[in-house]
Amino acid sequence: MSKPDRFAACVGRFYEDLAMRLEYGARLVFEAAGAEVDVFDVPGAFELPLAAKFCAESGRYAGVACLGAVIRGETDHYDYVCQEAASGIARVSLDTGVPCSFGVLTVDTMEQALARTGDGKRHQGEDAARAVVHMAALRRELGSG
Repeated sequence: MSKPDRFAACVGRFYEDLAMRLEYGARLVFEAAGAEVDVFDVPGAFELPLAAKFCAESGRYAGVACLGAVIRGETDHYDYVCQEAASGIARVSLDTGVPCSFGVLTVDTMEQALARTGDGKRHQGEDAARAVVHMAALRRELGSG
C-alpha cells in the first residue's frame, strides 16, 4: 500500500473566523482525497508566499494550499496585499515546481467573504484544496515530481 499524499495548508489568520472556515473546507477535500494535511498559520495574506516557499522547499509536500482573506478598506492597502499575495504564490509554484493554490478571498465586504466560505454556492477553501490535489496528481502523472 502506498503512503498517502501529504499537503500543506498555509493559512493567513488576519480574519480568524474566515480562516477557520477556509481551513475547514480544505480539510474536507484533503480527507476525501485520502491525503494528510499539515496546517501552518501566518499573520495574513501578505505572508502566504513565504510560508508556501518554506513548505515547497522542504520536500515534504505534494502541494500547498494558500488560504486567507483580504477585504477592501478605505485605502490602497488592499490592492498591494492582493497583488503581492497572488504573484508571490504563483512564483513559488513556478520556481519550485510544487503546486500552490490561491485560496485567498479578495472581496469588498464580509458578506461576500461569507458567501465564498460556505454560505453561498462556492467555498474557496474547498476549491483551493481541489486545485492543489489535481495539480499534484498531474505533476505525478507527467513524472515531474
